[in-house]
Amino acid sequence: MADSLILEVADFEHDVLTGIYSEETGRPQPLRITVQAQLKPIPRFEPETPLAASKNYMDLKFAASAALPHGVHFKLIEAVADHICETLFLQDTRIEAVTVKIVKLAISEAGEKIGMTLRRERR
Repeated sequence: MADSLILEVADFEHDVLTGIYSEETGRPQPLRITVQAQLKPIPRFEPETPLAASKNYMDLKFAASAALPHGVHFKLIEAVADHICETLFLQDTRIEAVTVKIVKLAISEAGEKIGMTLRRERR
């Protein structure tokens, strides 16, 4: 099995314009987003290894927040996840795959986690 490096920002909350029901449209709703980016690692990470040998975790958070187009309403959270994947693929050619998990917090009635997970590999 080949080595892989998976960077992660987990359970990040961000308000996004999304949803198909009338009570969801026109106002942002909170989403809990986890983003994983898979890269091929260098052979060994030494104590002085520079950040350029990996990727800044904040790039993952940026893709799930500030990189989402302002004022755009995503009908499906799958489209939000797709946009996050594409943003990361454009940011860094070393990314081999991205996994995005999104939980819609506003529709939970008893603490259940309602959402989806999308995994995309670089094409």
